[in-house]
Amino acid sequence: MKRFGKIILAVVLVGAIGFAGFMLGSNVDLGHNMGAKDKELISEMDSLKGLIDKNFLFDYKDEDLYNGALKGMFANLGDPYTSYYPKDEYTKLMENLDGRYKGIGVTVSASKEGLIKVVQVFEDSPAKEAGMKAGDFIKSVEGTNFSASELEKAVSLIRGEPGTKVKIEVLRVSEKNPKGEEIPMLVERRDVTVDTVYTKTLNLGGKNIGYLRLSAFDDITWDDFKAQYSKLKNDDIDGLVLDLRNNPGGALDVCLNIADTFLDEGVIVTTEDKNGNVITEKSDANMDDIPMTVLINENSASASEILAGALKDRGRAKIVGTKSFGKGIVQKLFPLENGAGAKITISEYKTPSGNKINKIGVKPDLEVENSNKDLDLSENNFNKDPQFLKALAELLKEIK
Repeated sequence: MKRFGKIILAVVLVGAIGFAGFMLGSNVDLGHNMGAKDKELISEMDSLKGLIDKNFLFDYKDEDLYNGALKGMFANLGDPYTSYYPKDEYTKLMENLDGRYKGIGVTVSASKEGLIKVVQVFEDSPAKEAGMKAGDFIKSVEGTNFSASELEKAVSLIRGEPGTKVKIEVLRVSEKNPKGEEIPMLVERRDVTVDTVYTKTLNLGGKNIGYLRLSAFDDITWDDFKAQYSKLKNDDIDGLVLDLRNNPGGALDVCLNIADTFLDEGVIVTTEDKNGNVITEKSDANMDDIPMTVLINENSASASEILAGALKDRGRAKIVGTKSFGKGIVQKLFPLENGAGAKITISEYKTPSGNKINKIGVKPDLEVENSNKDLDLSENNFNKDPQFLKALAELLKEIK
């Protein structure tokens, strides 16, 4: 299987999460080929800076003005995944590549309601201990209200030094209270290690069915996947339900390794940049041909969509659930000499059949809504999980 470097297709900030993948890259040259228009704009900025210095009543820091201008430049590109990060924010951004975090133990995403939605609450986490649940909306952090468009600001405020505490107000909507209940929480920040692989063997009708849930594609996930999947195989499983629901993505190389496990020789994913340069990732001829079905939902994003899209397009497994998130673009991180950094969208990826994912998502073969709105995947209530039950039924048809 061909590799093209370290690419991350989601940022896991256990404390919060954005569907905002990136790739590690080299420094960018900010001073190349400056034209007359560029010089004119810089001159105008200098003039405005002088106007502020001469007239503005209050004290300010030059650094804050500079960072604000750079953030605004990137924000005006209109791409929520392209951003400038001052040194302290860039440092925090980089603290999420190995599955060990300084945070509260949740993942969140921007929701269709325009709020920040809690997608997962991890076991043995400060958030779990504080009573936070999947499906909650984070309304405010330290007294400041945040919308979905301000997810990364909320992320930065939620994370902090282990042992400190953060004030969070969540909005909890239920069938009994559709308008929602506002619940204040004081959550301790800790070093959190997330188990991204969960497995269980179910004996149903004389068949051993393996269940494997991937909550993210962290650097540690590949080794954990190999170990946990080996245990399932030792249980002589007859089929596998692979659960990618609420998985926001992560390291592309981990996603490719898992895809390669279940696919024979062929395309997994292609990426194309603005210049038409195409990179194709392929699986080799070796494969595990165990019968399988795959679960996705509206919170399955990025690397999850690559895996689900490849298994669907290649006819390897039926996809069950609801249409995925639709984050089909790749970002590259440019670390700068002063410790700051920029994250820029550089390419778009497609499934083996050439289908785009960005703003479209992966459509399941069998669409099944989650009628149990209070379902928490981490509680493994399989009998109360209509999507799982449908995936199981389809799998049992295949292995009979």
